[in-house]
Amino acid sequence: MTAQRIYDTVAEDFSRVNDLIIRRLSSDVPLVEKIAHYIIESGGKRLRPLLVLLSAKALGHDRDEHLKLAAVIEFLHTATLLHDDVVDTSDLRRGRSTANAKWGNAPSVLVGDFLYARAFEMMVELKSLAIMEVLSHATAVIAQGEVLQLMNVRNPDVSEAQYMEVIHNKTAKLFEAASHSGALLSGATPTQETALRDYGKHLGMAFQLVDDVLDYRGDAETMGKNVGDDLAEGKPTLPLIHAMANSSDSESTLIRQAIRKGGLDQLSEILAIVDRSGALEYTMAKAREEADKARACLACLEASPAREALELLTEVAVARVN
Repeated sequence: MTAQRIYDTVAEDFSRVNDLIIRRLSSDVPLVEKIAHYIIESGGKRLRPLLVLLSAKALGHDRDEHLKLAAVIEFLHTATLLHDDVVDTSDLRRGRSTANAKWGNAPSVLVGDFLYARAFEMMVELKSLAIMEVLSHATAVIAQGEVLQLMNVRNPDVSEAQYMEVIHNKTAKLFEAASHSGALLSGATPTQETALRDYGKHLGMAFQLVDDVLDYRGDAETMGKNVGDDLAEGKPTLPLIHAMANSSDSESTLIRQAIRKGGLDQLSEILAIVDRSGALEYTMAKAREEADKARACLACLEASPAREALELLTEVAVARVN
């Protein structure tokens, strides 16, 4: 019910954004439309465009530009998903076959490029150099985050600080750009602009850290991917980093070998080590810290249903783990 209350706050705008997204997916090339519609309509929560709408509403924005901005953010996000799945050779996302599994890598990459291009076309239509600066910088940072993550694959020596940099760049940056650009569009004061920018950053960090926990505690039905997928891909996420630092030498060596090798041959043993080490509790504590920081950023906003929804979103971020 809490999550539904958040969406209800901007229900009409959210529906109009969805309609706009579908309209702006049009292409003279049928395969472009087919793949773009498939990934856009694959059941995502549209959190990033939601942040645009809530940030704008919290600042009293009453024109329609925020609808186009929300669609831009969703196109940028969807483009990154298409490219991510190719890089990760993923076959499953949100419980459905990935676009690359259905149509191949080359079409997926090219349709991702199309979505980036369409996003920047719409960005120009907003006629805001400040918003273009935020979103173009965010796009560059996200790409760098992808490269950093790729460099860290099968590397068990990644530190916690290095990992936090990766998830800020790869995941939190677009959350940050969504709330920041929503504030800019709405004529925010410098204090409000900074607050909403930082709110998005901390919220995005919280969501990613919880996702890290769910990789070891979730299930395919609720997550759309399988337990241990990060380990199978050789990704040293925070639960593994913490477990290696807080386990016996033999247990740490087992995890290190599993990261280097990839795969799930010793998943049950590693799950037990992660559990014994307190790594999931540690990661959840970090997620709650980020959610608390996000909530604190909202203090400068006037009380309103939109501000309440932004506050509730920080609770929803960490409530996904039972």
